[in-house]
Amino acid sequence: LTPLKTDLPPAVTFMPRCVCLFRLSAAWIHGDPRKVIYPTDSSGQFCGQKGTANAKKTILFYFNILKCASPAVLINLQCPTTQVMHTFCYLQYRFNKSHWEYYKQFCKPGFNNPKKVITVLTICGITGILDAKQLGMKVVEDYANSWYWVVIGLIIALVVSLIFILLLRFTAGFLLWFIIIAVIVLVAYGIWHCYSEFTALRETPGADVTISDIGFQTDVHVYLQLSQTWLVFLVTLGLTEASIVLMLIFLRNRVRIAIALLKEGSKAISYITSALFYPVITFLLLVICISYWAVTAVFLASSGEAVYKVMSAQPNCKYTNLTCSPETFNSTNITKQCPGAQCLFAFYGGESAYHRYIFILQLSNLLVFLWLVNFTIALGQCTIAGAFASYYWAKRKPADIPPCPVFSSFTRAIRYHTGSLAFGSLILAFVQLIRIILEYLDHKLKGAHNVFARFLLCCLKCCFWCLERFIRFMNRNAYIMIAIYGKNFCTSAREAFYLLMRNVVRVAVLDKVTDFLLFLGKLLVAGSVGVVAFFFFTHKIPIIQEEVPVLNNYWVPLLTVVFGSYLIAHGFFSVYAMCVDTLFLCFCKYVLTVTVR
Repeated sequence: LTPLKTDLPPAVTFMPRCVCLFRLSAAWIHGDPRKVIYPTDSSGQFCGQKGTANAKKTILFYFNILKCASPAVLINLQCPTTQVMHTFCYLQYRFNKSHWEYYKQFCKPGFNNPKKVITVLTICGITGILDAKQLGMKVVEDYANSWYWVVIGLIIALVVSLIFILLLRFTAGFLLWFIIIAVIVLVAYGIWHCYSEFTALRETPGADVTISDIGFQTDVHVYLQLSQTWLVFLVTLGLTEASIVLMLIFLRNRVRIAIALLKEGSKAISYITSALFYPVITFLLLVICISYWAVTAVFLASSGEAVYKVMSAQPNCKYTNLTCSPETFNSTNITKQCPGAQCLFAFYGGESAYHRYIFILQLSNLLVFLWLVNFTIALGQCTIAGAFASYYWAKRKPADIPPCPVFSSFTRAIRYHTGSLAFGSLILAFVQLIRIILEYLDHKLKGAHNVFARFLLCCLKCCFWCLERFIRFMNRNAYIMIAIYGKNFCTSAREAFYLLMRNVVRVAVLDKVTDFLLFLGKLLVAGSVGVVAFFFFTHKIPIIQEEVPVLNNYWVPLLTVVFGSYLIAHGFFSVYAMCVDTLFLCFCKYVLTVTVR
């Protein structure tokens, strides 16, 4: 491990970008916290604010809340639909005009038509809203009664995940070969069954009709009565079986290497168990980044004065979307030329340079956020890779392994490799920002009829998705090489790419074998803990029936335990996957060195 300070220019530029994020906190000065705490109606008035006429009106009603489901809402914190304030939700449904005094409080301010009688009144959805509220209260109550047992279930998942990783040292080969043989046997049985059905139907009158003769049928059983269907199944399964057998014949040595690396990875984790808990640090750093970005974005969106614009239902009104003033609107000639036009609150903004570039500031905030998130993930990958690289190159294990390999690797990454990690993270952040912009444009063009534009946008989204996956894969291996040899990002990425291309078949086999075994491990951990939790919460474990809490719905804590167990297993197994990748690159480098010598 060579302690060289790598990529100093990116490190120098990374610090000002972090300072830029704090400079964005100037939005906290210009922003109004009331715009975040209190909802705002279409007139720009705060709901439920003490000391105002709307102090008792704490409920905001959206005429069409589906229009709020847009990422553009975050820019100005305003939905493009009419919003009115209420003291309470109306639960009375009367259609007599004598009840106008009751209903007028739920209308838009200025509306006054008490003489109009509603002949047909349809009430729908209020029962579902009330049921949803009661369901939410029951869910909270169930969490309050079962949180202790949920925590115990998650601790059990943690222990099971650790045991599974340690046992892979002894069971990786058995599990993999057992699954491969089981697949071969199952496919062989499928071939035999398809051949039996094909032989039996070939002697049946009318079974020689082809699939194209009968055309499309909604009943699947119609196709199962044709011999041609089973012939297609037979050929497909035969080709699948032949492919599996041929791959095993030619790739058996690669499979053995993959199994050996999996076993060695489990052995390495038994020496450096503390690495399994590093994802907790990554999680905490990500929470800090996400929280700071979210608060800054909200304050940016809430900075500025209220801007009002003319809203008219008439399509030929030339004053539509023009800025107006609620105090002087009624005295202008707009109401005469556009009957029914209103001066309504549009968004928060202003005429200063700061307010004109709010959107640019939001994009800058998003870019710095993506950069910091990717840097946090890169720091974790480099730290774990450095810890397990020290295990691989130790001549005497565990005597030559550093006393605190994870901490040593972390400090080394911070001290020497900040620039390299920042450079790789910046490249990935730019690609992710472009993908977000493309998603925003796709959302805006959903109603457009330009087929070429939609096709071009779809192609760009696909290309940048592939580019992000490739960069993410290369960054991961580049960080491993940085942790091992201490070289800069470009050199490490080039050497990693060279090693991977020389061992492309081994990479493919190891990647798929590792992903498959770890996926089985996640299902095993989540499934086993979930089954135990199910029997516990349904009073089917006689020993501890008296300890089971009384719940409205047992699925609330059960799903929490299953989902939490899967996340815990994913965190543990991500460290294991990084360990295997690190050992694999070390192995490839060792083989290359021996070959050259």
